[in-house]
Amino acid sequence: MGKIKNSYICSLGLTIDLIGGKWKLIILWYLIDNTKRFTELRRLIPTITQKILTEQLKELEINHIISRKVYPTVPPKVEYSLTSYDKSLIPIINRLCDWTESYAEENNIIL
Repeated sequence: MGKIKNSYICSLGLTIDLIGGKWKLIILWYLIDNTKRFTELRRLIPTITQKILTEQLKELEINHIISRKVYPTVPPKVEYSLTSYDKSLIPIINRLCDWTESYAEENNIIL
């Protein structure tokens, strides 16, 4: 799991520890519109393994980027959503997507 340190040489170091890596921004992007269950996220991100998705969700939850709600049902129902504070990430994620689409178009990369 990504460990959050007590000090960084710049704020981007903390940003990378919080939401960096191959999967976290993708997970957050899918949580922008609304709450999702684990199985929905698995279906939306078919190339992520169950183990990695579990680990990434756990890290995001530990770092208070997402919230996890467990319902006392059989089988258990678990939902994930952005925390109210971290909804401030939405415009940043959307801007990153815009930048990526422009970059891909300029460099003939198919998305």
